Amino acid sequence: MKIQINATRMEFLKLRRRLSTAVRGHKLLKDKNEGLMREFLSLIKIYKEARQKADEGLPNCMKMFVLARITSSSGIISTALEQSKGELEIKVSEKSILNVKAPVFDVSIMENNSYSLVDTPVDLDDAIMQLKEFFTHMVKVAELEQSIRLLAREIEKTRRRVNALEYVLIPQLQESIKFIKTKLDEMERSNISRLMKIKEMLVAKTIV
Repeated sequence: MKIQINATRMEFLKLRRRLSTAVRGHKLLKDKNEGLMREFLSLIKIYKEARQKADEGLPNCMKMFVLARITSSSGIISTALEQSKGELEIKVSEKSILNVKAPVFDVSIMENNSYSLVDTPVDLDDAIMQLKEFFTHMVKVAELEQSIRLLAREIEKTRRRVNALEYVLIPQLQESIKFIKTKLDEMERSNISRLMKIKEMLVAKTIV
């Protein structure tokens, strides 16, 4: 974008104000981007931990089901699973991360285990509990993945604005201000030279 330049004092002052605003905006956006990066890296760390728990959860859960199957008959296990009902409810809300709206998934599992605890092995209870934890971890992983995507998008958008100010607009304004100042200085020297000549002419006429 080429800035139209009028070599006047008014234009000079106008461009200086624009430069001051651009410099302040650049600093604010750079600070924002640094803050977003800190939040992004923090979320990445939390995400890795949540992902690891989720990845480990399902195999552990299946292991417990296998142990339950070994220590009890398939009929008892099947009946217990049919009687072990529950409802998974996810409430979605939002939170603000440096003005970026990120999702919050609140999980609640309503259990209705009506199977006999006497006839079923402890491993089955452990398996059902671990399955519930696995669902909770997976929902947390989904929440973090979405938050990370939104932050990454905002970081990229902010970085483009920072670069546009730093490498395009601010240098253009500085160059334009320098150009106008040079022209104004030339005009001032020219005016002074003209005034000196007029003064010399007036003095010469007075002497004559």
